[in-house]
Amino acid sequence: MFKVLIVGRPNVGKSTLFNTLIGERKAIVERSPGVTRDFICGYVEVENNKGFMLIDTGGLSWEREDFFSQEIFKRVELLLKESSLVLLVVDAKEGLTSEDFKIADYLRKTNRETILVVNKVESREEEERVLEFYRLGFKKLIFISAKNRKNIEELKEQIKEVGKEFLEEIPEVLAKKIAVLGRPNVGKSTLINRLIGYERMMVSEIPGTTRDCIDVVLTLPNGKNYLLIDTPGIRRRAKIEERVEKFSVDKALEVLKKVDIVLLVISAEEGLTHQDKRLLRQIEKNYKACILLVNKWDLLENKGDAEKIMLEKLRYGLRFIPWLPVLPISALKGKGIKKILPLVEEIYSQYSLRVSTSLLNRVLEELKGKYTFTLENRKLKFYYATQVDIRPPTFVIFVNISPERIPLQVEKFFRNQIKTRLGFTQVPVKVIFRLRD
Repeated sequence: MFKVLIVGRPNVGKSTLFNTLIGERKAIVERSPGVTRDFICGYVEVENNKGFMLIDTGGLSWEREDFFSQEIFKRVELLLKESSLVLLVVDAKEGLTSEDFKIADYLRKTNRETILVVNKVESREEEERVLEFYRLGFKKLIFISAKNRKNIEELKEQIKEVGKEFLEEIPEVLAKKIAVLGRPNVGKSTLINRLIGYERMMVSEIPGTTRDCIDVVLTLPNGKNYLLIDTPGIRRRAKIEERVEKFSVDKALEVLKKVDIVLLVISAEEGLTHQDKRLLRQIEKNYKACILLVNKWDLLENKGDAEKIMLEKLRYGLRFIPWLPVLPISALKGKGIKKILPLVEEIYSQYSLRVSTSLLNRVLEELKGKYTFTLENRKLKFYYATQVDIRPPTFVIFVNISPERIPLQVEKFFRNQIKTRLGFTQVPVKVIFRLRD
């Protein structure tokens, strides 16, 4: 696949350009510099489902020597070796800067073909300023406004011209979508790095390292595909101060609604916190299959009954969601990691299970023979049931009383009976009552 890499200093509009080219709001866009820290990939179609891979990177800066700046340099250096074309993005509103010259010199040493993209050209004044960017020494230059889509099609044509011999069909990856959720600094990125076998995610001890939702496709030797989505650490709203962190949290909760399975990571040091329970209630509210991964389990080893006590505390704290599978792991040391994907397969199988209408109604007849429900001196009758959907398994039961009047405990009773009798023991089940005509 022809790979195109977007580089530039912070806050020149790289993520806006990335989102505009791929046609969706995948990268977070915010005015504060340094929002994109890891790299993000997407596909851009240019003709008949053929196209190229586009990679957005963090802002390069020689003036900053913090951890994130160094990590961004390491990733860009690796990505340049794999990329065929570079889009160097600069800012027409700010004009030419010393950082732009440094990045240009850096790119020339890599011998990668480069298109200079002058962004934020939105007025006559900015158009006149474009000429000064020729001083950077690149033959190919285009001025655009990623925000307003100005000259975006022309940019795609330039990219197509460079890579016309290498364009391939955009792959349709049929993968199980797995979101990795949790509070900041519980080890989500370390876990993904361990699962895929190399340091794809930026990992540090600084809470909030991951701000974008990062997609990583994991393909096993047996051909099975998993789309792992690393999400930002989710904190309580009252503790969210930066606007960009608020966007990150919103993005993570948005991802929750689109995935098949959630891996909720907590820390064995802290156990199940109030915020973890809030996340679990969101997962349950959206009827998502989930595995609770208790990370940093190695810290409890050789500490007497610490492991046993922790498991007892977890069982008590999770009594409101009794179907939830719990797996102790250590992402750092690899403990329990090999159990995760087989458990994902088991959970996914239950989550996708469809039972026959005849079997479902046999169970309903058995329940009718054993239990009776009376509502306002009127017997609640259950006529028949059918499964209408999977992921989540969804069942409709036809009754003789308006569904709004049926108590929640009755719904809970039938949900639990379906789960235990029909093999849905580790996933959520949705039950809907409907008035028979």
